[in-house]
Amino acid sequence: MHAPIRNTSVDLIRTAALVGICVVNFTFLGLPIEAVLSGPSGPANQLATALVHVLFEGKFFLLFSFLFGWGVQIQMQSAARSGQDLAPRYLRRMAGLAVLGVLHAVLVFTGDILFLYAVLGALVWPLRQWSPRGLIRLALGMLPVAVLGLALLAILIGAGLPEPENRALAEGFRAATQYRLTEWPSTLLFLILFQGPLAFGAILAGLAAAKTDFFRADSPGRLWLGRALPWLLVLGLPLNLLLAMAPVDDSLFALGGLLIFALAAPMLSAVYLHGLLWLGDRLNLPPVLTRSGQNSLTAYLLQGILAGLIFGGHGLGLFGQVGQAALLALAIATALLAMVLTGAMAGRWGRGPFEQLLRRLTYGRAGV
Repeated sequence: MHAPIRNTSVDLIRTAALVGICVVNFTFLGLPIEAVLSGPSGPANQLATALVHVLFEGKFFLLFSFLFGWGVQIQMQSAARSGQDLAPRYLRRMAGLAVLGVLHAVLVFTGDILFLYAVLGALVWPLRQWSPRGLIRLALGMLPVAVLGLALLAILIGAGLPEPENRALAEGFRAATQYRLTEWPSTLLFLILFQGPLAFGAILAGLAAAKTDFFRADSPGRLWLGRALPWLLVLGLPLNLLLAMAPVDDSLFALGGLLIFALAAPMLSAVYLHGLLWLGDRLNLPPVLTRSGQNSLTAYLLQGILAGLIFGGHGLGLFGQVGQAALLALAIATALLAMVLTGAMAGRWGRGPFEQLLRRLTYGRAGV
């Protein structure tokens, strides 16, 4: 098994994914649920909402998932070179990630993705030796599973699944934490049905990509992606526009929009992946952003912490006071700030603080 070559595109994709995830999360961190569902007022807020729906929602967590799967293979290669048994260490890492996910969901943001990744990471472990072809076939098989999950979600919503009331976020930290503690189980169910199958498919695709040196410019997978790009654009953009136009109610049009998500989001994610690979061949990130990409756990968690200081009653208290256009700008600025802070801390200490904590949970005292 040959040693992996670190491609700068990996850090660029993580950087883009962190910005995209922050943009989507800020909608739910900064606005009451009724404002999210009822739609914006004013052309600037309407344009910002449309941009988030079409270009961001559901796309960047798939890029993050793809790199999560890529990292599984990189860990396997590293363990094989050192002659170590990866299984105990890997499973402890997933357990540590689950613990951090629960804490993040309760203390920062119920829309946490770390716990879901820990579960999916454990599920992918028995498949780690599969061939790239087998992994891709299973990844494609997640598309109909995603449709079923979204249909079930629509049924639950139609049956009166209660919408979360997140106004407690505007109050003090204690009230917000109590809200998150009671709300997280239902939010987790939503995330499992809405994101789980597609995220698992992207993880499988990332694992297959690492097995085939996908990030090499002349790899078969990357060449195929280039050939598929026109079709992905021709089909993906209109589907995502339809998705953005779908109403948020119990109509058949709303159900159709929800089901379109299973195809529309992966198509545009693949377009982004191709574009970021193209940029990665031509662009060198500043060292601070490269270090942030290598310590994405800290950058992701720091986004929510900073958002709490912006919107929470224990901070500036801007919850519900900012329109969608300002939220979009705030989200991008916050994501960049989180990455700069993460890169600075990693430059000083060698790793981000949460990477150090996860390493401690994985290796014990030996990981210090």
